Amino acid sequence: MGDDHPLHDDFPVQRFEEHRDHLRAVAFRMLGSSAEADDAVQETWMRFARTDTAEVENLRGWLTTVVSRVCLNLLRARRTRREDELDEALHDGVLSDGALHGGVHTASAPEDQAVLADSVGLALQVVLDSLNPAERVAFVLHDLFGVPFERIAPILDRTPEATRQLASRARRRVRGGSPVPDAPLQKTVVDAFLAAAREGRFEDLLEVLDPDIKVVADEAAVATGFAGREVIGAREVAKIFNGQARAAIPVLVDGYVGAMWAPGGSPRSVLAITVEGGRITAMAIMNDPDTIAALELVDI
Repeated sequence: MGDDHPLHDDFPVQRFEEHRDHLRAVAFRMLGSSAEADDAVQETWMRFARTDTAEVENLRGWLTTVVSRVCLNLLRARRTRREDELDEALHDGVLSDGALHGGVHTASAPEDQAVLADSVGLALQVVLDSLNPAERVAFVLHDLFGVPFERIAPILDRTPEATRQLASRARRRVRGGSPVPDAPLQKTVVDAFLAAAREGRFEDLLEVLDPDIKVVADEAAVATGFAGREVIGAREVAKIFNGQARAAIPVLVDGYVGAMWAPGGSPRSVLAITVEGGRITAMAIMNDPDTIAALELVDI
């Protein structure tokens, strides 16, 4: 780091530099921009420099959490503006010694270079850019860097179950290269599901549920009477919802059509619903107040 940096001891610099390439790889995958990735790593260094990490046993994990939170804030801010094109680094090469911000820079570890070379491509980046911020963070950290959902969940202010649902939805989009799902079609399917549930039309529920649907409920939902943490299969799910959901209404949940129960206008239960091929393939039921408070819920 420069002479004017608040830390002059070489040991903290060395500790940070051991993880710089990993942090930049994480940041680039999150942001898709070399410049923003460098900014995120620099901000992570500043937070590291201001924090006593002497007792931190897993510094790599601690730094990954910090850089992920920085990236999440940047992604959320980005949603307010439209980006016309991907960063030039996608075409000119991901790693550039001159592009890194100040500090002691060592050559990238071969394994980190391999990760970037193998996985960063224009087509994949386009799909990643179509994910909402929470999906992108969950997918990148878990699927690309092996971070457990239990560690990702606090970054997103979600439960591990809700975080797993985000990553699963993102994974299907990335693997299939599919565009953002058609919201009107999603709403049609969710409306049909809610109507069949309210009116107790069991066979109609089976029509709108994928045969292999998986429903995951958080601990708060289970505590208030939901059947279990996981329910798999259309018939089992239909039995649970048949004649229920009378007061549920469709809403956008982090940009996707879902449903919520909000007596008196206060959300008490939220259903994050995945629709594929005209049927509901997955559902996450969230009753935990902290989880619900972190969701972006929009009436439709």
